[in-house]
Amino acid sequence: MKGQWEERFERPCGFWRGFVDEQVRRYLDCGLFENGFARIRCPDCAEEYLLAFSCKTRELCPSCAAKRGAATAALLVEDVLEEVAHAQWVFVIPKMLRPYFLHHRELLGGLARAAWGTVCELMMAATGEESLRPGMVAVVQTAGDLANWHPHVHALVSRGGWTRDWEWIPLAYVDEHAAELLYRHKVMRLLQDVGLLTEERTELLLSWRHTGFSVHNRVRVEPEDQPAVERLARYIMRPPISLERMRWSGDGEVLYQPKGGHDGRARQPGDVAEAFDPAEFLARVIMHIPEPRRHLVRYYGAYSNVSRGKRRRQTEAATCAAPRDAEDAPMVRADRDQSPDARALRRSWAQLIKRVYEVDPLLCPSCGGEMRIIAFITDHDVVDAILRHFAKARAKSPRGPPGAPPLAAVS
Repeated sequence: MKGQWEERFERPCGFWRGFVDEQVRRYLDCGLFENGFARIRCPDCAEEYLLAFSCKTRELCPSCAAKRGAATAALLVEDVLEEVAHAQWVFVIPKMLRPYFLHHRELLGGLARAAWGTVCELMMAATGEESLRPGMVAVVQTAGDLANWHPHVHALVSRGGWTRDWEWIPLAYVDEHAAELLYRHKVMRLLQDVGLLTEERTELLLSWRHTGFSVHNRVRVEPEDQPAVERLARYIMRPPISLERMRWSGDGEVLYQPKGGHDGRARQPGDVAEAFDPAEFLARVIMHIPEPRRHLVRYYGAYSNVSRGKRRRQTEAATCAAPRDAEDAPMVRADRDQSPDARALRRSWAQLIKRVYEVDPLLCPSCGGEMRIIAFITDHDVVDAILRHFAKARAKSPRGPPGAPPLAAVS
């Protein structure tokens, strides 16, 4: 496939990027017991199973991407987002501008900054408070409905903001049309500043009745509905490819099912799956692998690292100086355990699997006790010996030893 990339896929999918080779190789090794595994054993009844290592690739492996999304959602709900109402904002750009971001991926962060500027300026104008800073967590998604190149921004935004003194000011409504016009201006200015968008193409785009820009902010969650906030956080971190919508035709083609849109329309039984040549579909998947060391999640305003650190220090100083009643304290959640051990425990692989699938992988299926990881096996000779032993035991017994659960992989 790499040999035919320039001729066949370079135009629709961009240039071949050197780091992709390593990402694909790691993905092909994901979940293979031959590459090592963890032994998980119950200390009470000696029940045990093996758990293969994961590849940890970004946006390529659906399993690892789902785990990373669950970890990020846990971080957001427990350490970042305040207990206020939030809304999901979706910022879309027209088809004519999307190739610019395919061949100049360093500009994808500019889309997130333009989205933040749109939210912040409109909320300040609506409240009349110049120091108002909402909280925003933004993710730039690059995949469309059929894994096509479609850069757009998903963001979790507080429905209101905080003043310089950390006073909360709620805001129930922000006009979508005004947001669309402001976002359009910022994106076009971004492309003009780097010399990619000429005045002629700008005038052509503005002459259309429907320019292709859109802003959607009607999905909202209330502060008391924390499970919905976490589900929404996982959604904005979703991988570009959904295994549930993909299947093999049996005739040498990959079938990929469309999904419902932002208007709430669910997938219909009559929706026809799109058929792809396997090489073409793989090229679409590879196209969405992000560059190494590029941030996938961006924090703005009250949810930025600087703002959260400043607020935490002010709260600690105020607590040491004079204890206050809870209603007089700054807007910081006091029930958070900020210790490193507590944060690591909340985002361990077992806790993440329990969050997503509502199944505890450390619950012994035989006695109900708590299982433990007793070893990480990486030596190839030891790996081969254990796998041969399990293969012989499985051949002798109809039941055999338990295999690796299909829920997760050790990180």
